Amino acid sequence: MKYIDYYSILGITKGASQSDIKKAYRKLARKYHPDVNPNDSEAERKFKQINEANEVLGNVENRKKYDEYGKDWQHADEIAKARKAQQQHQRSYQSQHSDGFREQDFSDFFESMFGGRSSADFSGKQQVKFRGQDYNAELILKLNEVYTTHKRTLTVNGRNIRITIPAGIENGQTIKIKGHGGPGRSGGPKGDLFITFSIENNSGFKRDGDNLYKTIDLDLYTAVLGGEIMVDTFDGKVKLKVKPETQNGTRVKLKSKGFPVYKREGHFGDLFITYRVKTPTNLTSKEKELFRELASLKATK
Repeated sequence: MKYIDYYSILGITKGASQSDIKKAYRKLARKYHPDVNPNDSEAERKFKQINEANEVLGNVENRKKYDEYGKDWQHADEIAKARKAQQQHQRSYQSQHSDGFREQDFSDFFESMFGGRSSADFSGKQQVKFRGQDYNAELILKLNEVYTTHKRTLTVNGRNIRITIPAGIENGQTIKIKGHGGPGRSGGPKGDLFITFSIENNSGFKRDGDNLYKTIDLDLYTAVLGGEIMVDTFDGKVKLKVKPETQNGTRVKLKSKGFPVYKREGHFGDLFITYRVKTPTNLTSKEKELFRELASLKATK
């Protein structure tokens, strides 16, 4: 496998923090995303490289292995085990042979673990099967995109993967797609794909779990006398009754008008509306006189 400089691909240095890596990845992913660059093969190639770099450097453990083992980072655990086993074998061999352990013995041992020979050539045992490397990817979505269950095609390491995104998925939530990671070695199983969701909210609603929150303006006259108003929910407008003498900061609950409950089709959280009573401005002389009259009536009570 050829060595790939993932730091260079993301335009960062080896001393970059995990936060720097995340920022660099997001910036480049948006720039070279296939939706932004349709029918652009060079942008598609760069997008694949960026995702591959993020899978390695965006994961702390993967990054440590990459920094130490370079192109062989995916087999870091196996290499470490092989070295440990070789050291144990060397100590055992030296205790039985006065001429010590030859360098060729290590080469044979390492080849039996990672090369074309089976380990049966060395120890009489079956060849060890290694599970493939897990892949990590980040998917950036808008809040309205996770209000309903939908399918989406992702490109991970040059492969197109069709996944179903359940409604109600949370920001920062990670799901596992079994068997869509790196290929196994020596007949071992494939690794898994872990997708972390980054949900951007520009909807005007605040989300907290399955519940939604929104503050709306309420004119003074409706707050005092009561009435009906139209309010926005996430999937349309509804008519809401306002009680007379409603106070500023009053909160009302619209049951089941919140966000979908993850993997519970037909279940929704609640929507909480907070009233912000607005004092009228630019009053006419007549309106001011009526307010004075009202104040006078309250004073005589």
